[in-house]
Amino acid sequence: MNNMKFKNFEEACQTVLSFLYRRFGFNLWMITRTEGNDWIVLQVEDNGYNVKPGQVFQWSDSYCSHMVKGNGPKIAPRSQEIPLYTTAKINNLVDIKAYIGEPLLNEDGSIFGTLCAIDPSPQSDSLLKESNLIELMGQLLSHILQAELREDEQIRQREKFELEALHDALTGVFNRRAWDQFISLEEARCKRYGHPASIIMIDINNLKITNDSLGHSAGDVLIQNTATTLKSCIRNNDIVARLGGDEFAILSLESNLKNIEMLSNRAIDALNKAGISAAIGIAMRNPTHGLLDAIREADEKMYKHKKDCKKTLN
Repeated sequence: MNNMKFKNFEEACQTVLSFLYRRFGFNLWMITRTEGNDWIVLQVEDNGYNVKPGQVFQWSDSYCSHMVKGNGPKIAPRSQEIPLYTTAKINNLVDIKAYIGEPLLNEDGSIFGTLCAIDPSPQSDSLLKESNLIELMGQLLSHILQAELREDEQIRQREKFELEALHDALTGVFNRRAWDQFISLEEARCKRYGHPASIIMIDINNLKITNDSLGHSAGDVLIQNTATTLKSCIRNNDIVARLGGDEFAILSLESNLKNIEMLSNRAIDALNKAGISAAIGIAMRNPTHGLLDAIREADEKMYKHKKDCKKTLN
């Protein structure tokens, strides 16, 4: 790895995993992200476990969850000798007899994820002498990650500025074309870094009635008021778009289930105060399926909410 220059975090991870596999063996090397109790596989060097990028395990089931707290060793040539590792639920899914783990850190020192390895056979105690090298690889990846995340946030803001031209003429929020581009860009980030993201779909309930009874100008005002209300609820880095007609959507970036539920409730309250009846559906991005699946799920929940609203009115 002498004089090696990396284009990005992903390339650095691939190079480090390949290097460590050649040096130490181990059937599986991984770069992971922890988000809540999700333990998300970002990249692998797999030679026997059939683990794929995008797979999600339970963080609390893993050896790594004990390792990062200092309750278990970073290197366990015979992991069955470590009580916390022996009783970890991950053993019900994969055969582990040896373990290596090293934290990957965010800029503020919090845990991003881990560099880790497992093998179905016990290893030599000589592995313990390599702790400095493993730690160095973790520090290298953490440093590259921190620098790239800072740069990526600037790129994200630049993308948002460049897409400002793609706005809905009536409301001023982003249009469907911009929405599709944001989804594509953020899905790539989610895959690369394991970022959480969530979707809110919103549909105005009474637009047709308003158009028929009060005219299309009144309907336009209703659409504009909906856009203004939704914009007042979101954070600076969230995206609100009008997808067409009476349908809006929000892409909430790096938010967990609790945050998206709070945002949804905030939007519902704000719409109610503005005298706007709307159906809403929410969904978190599942790392296995991606944002497009989350959009479909949120859309289905929104239409169910819309049907429930009609039953209540009747």
